[in-house]
Amino acid sequence: MNVADNPAALAELRRLGVPLVPAVAVGERVVHGWNPRGFAELVGVPYAEAPQLPPAELARRLERILQATQRVMRQVSADRLGVRTPGGERTIRNLGYHIFRLSLVFRDAAVEDRFPEAWLLEQVPGELTTGQDIADYGTLVREELAHWFAAHAGESFSRTVHTYYGRQSLHALLERTAWHAAQHFRQVCALLEGMGIEPDRPLTAEDYAGLPLPATVW
Repeated sequence: MNVADNPAALAELRRLGVPLVPAVAVGERVVHGWNPRGFAELVGVPYAEAPQLPPAELARRLERILQATQRVMRQVSADRLGVRTPGGERTIRNLGYHIFRLSLVFRDAAVEDRFPEAWLLEQVPGELTTGQDIADYGTLVREELAHWFAAHAGESFSRTVHTYYGRQSLHALLERTAWHAAQHFRQVCALLEGMGIEPDRPLTAEDYAGLPLPATVW
C-alpha cells in the first residue's frame, strides 16, 4: 500500500493497528516503522545488514543532526509552522519537535529498558509556539544526550532493550535514532525549500554517509 497514492491506504493501516507510516502490510500481517529485517521476513526474502557505524560516531552524527535542526527551525516564522507534509500527517512544527523527541527517546529507552510506541506519538507541548521555542527544546535534548553519552563512553552498546518492534541492541537503536532524525531533518529542509527558504547550513553527504536512510525524502 502506498499512502501517498491511495488515500484509503492510511485507513487500512489504522484498521491493522498502525497509526502512522512507514509500515508494510501483507494481508493481515504488518511491520510498523522502518524495519528492513522485519520487511524482508514479512515478504520472505533474504536480508543482509550493512556494517554499522560505531556508537561514538553515531552519537556525533546525531549531535550534528540536532544542531542542524535547531538552525532550520529558527528560520520558520510562526505563521508558517502550520505548513504540512505532503501526506498531511504532520505540520512542520510537529516534525521539528518530533526530531528532538525521538532523539531523547534513545536515552529514555536505555534508562527504562523499554521503548513504547506512544513515545513517538507525543504531540508538541502547547507552550512551544515558535520555531525558536522548538530550537530551545532542542538545546535541552542535546544537553541530556551529551550527559548520557559521556557517562557511557566506551561501552559496546550491545545490551538489548524491549521496543515496540521487539528486543533491540542499544547499538541498533542508536543507529535507528540517527537515521530517523536525519530523514525527518531532510523533510524539514524540503518543506523550507518549498516555502522559498534556503535552509541554514544543511547537512552534507558526509554527514549522511553510513546511515541506512531511505532513498527518497517522503
